[in-house]
Amino acid sequence: SRRRHTRSASVSWARRMCIRDSSQSEARDYIAAYFENFPGIRTYMDNIKTEARETGFVETLFGRRIHINGIASSNQAQRGFAERQAINAPIQGSAADIIKRAMVRLPAAMQDAGIDARMLLQVHDELIFETKDNEIEETMSIVTREMSEAHKPVINLSVDLKVEAASGKNWEQAH
Repeated sequence: SRRRHTRSASVSWARRMCIRDSSQSEARDYIAAYFENFPGIRTYMDNIKTEARETGFVETLFGRRIHINGIASSNQAQRGFAERQAINAPIQGSAADIIKRAMVRLPAAMQDAGIDARMLLQVHDELIFETKDNEIEETMSIVTREMSEAHKPVINLSVDLKVEAASGKNWEQAH
């Protein structure tokens, strides 16, 4: 059932976080300590929910609007879901904007370098290319550079974007 699947996913997440057989009070303490150590996250969450309630949307770093249905709902479950969407959408949306910008720039960058690589697929935050064996290193170098700088010059981030590249005969081997 869906409920059983959700529960097992939550349990595996808790195990990865080293929270084994925790009581609800231990989980509450863990979350409280997290927000105490990173108070800016709570401020972000509160501010973005307020913004979404006032405007009905949130924006990515690039200014793309994401409308949040149900943010003013009287139904607590619907409103809670919308609030979680409002918190997540600017982050995930900005990441999507960045990878889209990289995808637009990469064909020209490959052509300028004389590389005969083809972008085959996007999977979340990954781009998959097909290239000749003797062009693998240069292809990875170009892709890494373009992806790590795709946000420029529109926005400047206070941290560098870390991009990793790997190669293999297939997607599984590249991981």
